Formats: sequence, structure tokens, C-alpha cells
Amino acid sequence: MKLVILGAPGAGKGTQAGLIADRLGIPTISTGNLLRAAMQQGTQIGQKVHSYMESGKLVPDELVIDLVRERVGQSDCQKGYVLDGFPRTLPQAKALSSFAQIDAALSIEVSDEEIERRMEGRRICTKCQATYHVEDNPPKVAGVCDRCGGPLALREDDSREVVENRLHIYHEETEPVKEYYRQEGLLLAVRGQKKLADTTKLVFEALGISL
Repeated sequence: MKLVILGAPGAGKGTQAGLIADRLGIPTISTGNLLRAAMQQGTQIGQKVHSYMESGKLVPDELVIDLVRERVGQSDCQKGYVLDGFPRTLPQAKALSSFAQIDAALSIEVSDEEIERRMEGRRICTKCQATYHVEDNPPKVAGVCDRCGGPLALREDDSREVVENRLHIYHEETEPVKEYYRQEGLLLAVRGQKKLADTTKLVFEALGISL
């Protein structure tokens, strides 16, 4: 199965991508990981990526597309893959269709209000990086990590201002991608649930995968 997974930041698409990949025995392809790997390996594309990121600029679509094209052509992708974080824009989606035949685009639907609640409530241990949520997965002692006793903190990326901006970008850039796949007859929409297991059940049902 060759799958695109879509969803707002904090919708849980990365978690579901991993569960799907594990069940089907196929790789998850994250553009963030691809960019970091290219820089670490010092490839020609990686050097270009590094120059953009070092100067604080967005990596152009062409470079991201080249990385994805190269990755999906590797031997471990012959049986399929899950694309997480790509395509983010309509030009990326159209470029993907030129070199890959996608079986489905799964969209995990979560309201903006719920996304804000989830992300603003997240806490991370400053020592061991364990994650918590003040409502859904609280530590035994408020503000203290269960594992190592380190202090818990709100990540800058999870502040209200940053979350609202990321949601604005998502709606502006990625909503057209959903419409593109809807018109192609490839879109599968699943409503994200409060409990991870409930969302996974709906995701697997939509994809025809047995739990």
C-alpha cells in the first residue's frame, strides 16, 4: 500500500503512520527525517538543504520533491510506504503523482479547538524528553516527570500563538491537497478520537487493515 497521511499539526498523523507501517511491514517516510539525513550524509541535495535551513529559509519544493522521489525508489519501498508530512502543498501533490501511484490519502480530522487543547496541554521532560498531557496523560506529581523526576515544560512550539499560526498555514496550504485527492477519488477521512486506540481502530477500518 502506498499511502499519504494528512492532518493538522497535533492530529496524531505521525503516530498513526507508524502503526500502519508496522502492521504492513512498510517504511514510514517523513520529510523532516529525510532532510536531516541528507544534511548528515553531506549529499549534494543535503548541502543545498543545509544552506537554506542555516539561513532560516524554507526548503524549496523542488528539493523536497527530489528527496522524496529518490527515497520511494529504494528497494524497501517496493511493497509500499506511508508518506508523513508530504505532500504539504498542491504543487507537491501534483509532483508526487508524476512519479508515484498513490493508493489512498488518509486525512485525520480534528477540530482546531481540539488541536489547541492537545498541544497547549502537552508537557515534555527537560531531562529525558518523556511526554505528558495535563489532562489526557498527567504525571503522578504535577510538573514532575514520572521516569526521572525532571521538570516538565511547555515547548515553544506548543504555545497558543505558534499553534494558531501553524493551523493557519495548514488550512491555507494543505486543505487544497485534501480537495485534490478528493477529486481523484483517493481521499479517506477519519475523525480523530480522544483515545489513541479508538482513532487507530477507525483508521485501520478505513484502510481495510485488520487489527
